Amino acid sequence: MPFTCQRLEIPDILLISTARFQDARGYFEETYKATEFRRLGIDGCFVQDNHSHSIHGVIRGLHYQKQPAAQGKLVRVLQGELFDVAVDIRKGSPTFGKWISVTLTGDDSEMLYIPPGFAHGFCVLSDTVDFMYKCTAEYAFDLDRGIRWDDPEIGIAWPVPDPVLSEKDAKLPLLRDAEEIGINYSG
Repeated sequence: MPFTCQRLEIPDILLISTARFQDARGYFEETYKATEFRRLGIDGCFVQDNHSHSIHGVIRGLHYQKQPAAQGKLVRVLQGELFDVAVDIRKGSPTFGKWISVTLTGDDSEMLYIPPGFAHGFCVLSDTVDFMYKCTAEYAFDLDRGIRWDDPEIGIAWPVPDPVLSEKDAKLPLLRDAEEIGINYSG
């Protein structure tokens, strides 16, 4: 079952689709296959899976980990709908500080691959959402960092006016004050 991908406005971020086989019983789809992902140019070994359940209006992020544990993420929605965002924070990148967004739902067969060097966040659009993501590095508390969700210099057009935030996310610094991820753009 081949996977297909589309490069987004920031070309290192990939929107990946898989075939969904549906009948009266439900559906089946492959969500990850190492040989297929290598064919798409994603060689990162995934070492940790995470599952997040959130309610409408929640914004989680913008999160990243510094080197040596910077994380690439393969994200997908199991149930519900969300607005998913990635911000380029690679030093020297021509798209530094720029963001992309994709609406992901549990009703489609799309995933987003966000390589190391990006901050990631999402906003829940449905009543609830179940969100799964694979990471290329394990969580490291001492390297965990973030950027304010509403940084005016980034200018993300979040689809909710008054989001539900964690105390931690509400206190994150602006991009100009955030610690560097430790990844330089390599072109």
